Amino acid sequence: MELFETLRQNVGNRILLKKNSRVKRSAFYSNISLIKTIGIVWDSSEPEEFPYLSAFYQRLHERNIDVRVIGYYPYKALPDKYTAIRYLSCIRREEVNFFYIPVTSEALEFIESRFDILIDINFKKVLPLHYISSLSMARLKIGLYEGDEISDSFDLMMEMQKPVNIETYLNEIIYYLEMIKSENTKKADIKIL
Repeated sequence: MELFETLRQNVGNRILLKKNSRVKRSAFYSNISLIKTIGIVWDSSEPEEFPYLSAFYQRLHERNIDVRVIGYYPYKALPDKYTAIRYLSCIRREEVNFFYIPVTSEALEFIESRFDILIDINFKKVLPLHYISSLSMARLKIGLYEGDEISDSFDLMMEMQKPVNIETYLNEIIYYLEMIKSENTKKADIKIL
């Protein structure tokens, strides 16, 4: 059974590589004060992480940044704390195709949204989330440095000690985004490639 699942994931990864080769975008970032939208891709199979994500959302909301979170929950019924939250949508197991590619309108809309920043919180490299992060049209993609081809889809990578603590990870992202500033954002913007 595990061999069959691995085969399905390998085909899903090949489909993603083919689609990703056709994506044309250039990374761009100038200053955290100019950020208006952030998309977060989150492995929601760990409900104990939700309070940290919620606190991060609140922190960004206080800065007048619009935040949308898409998660993948591999079980049938969503936990109560994930429902009725306007900034969070979760893809469930039955909402991915045979090759673990998300097929919902929420996933497609998230991919096509031109977020100023996309933050990947997919520490287990779950394929439906990797698919969304890789094909996202966000202006700057941030994720963990793993030293593999999955890391290639990110413009800014964080190297952290395992196991990764989500609260520390999110705080480090804000810290580094605040460090990256151009002297005069009207004259000089920083391009991260």
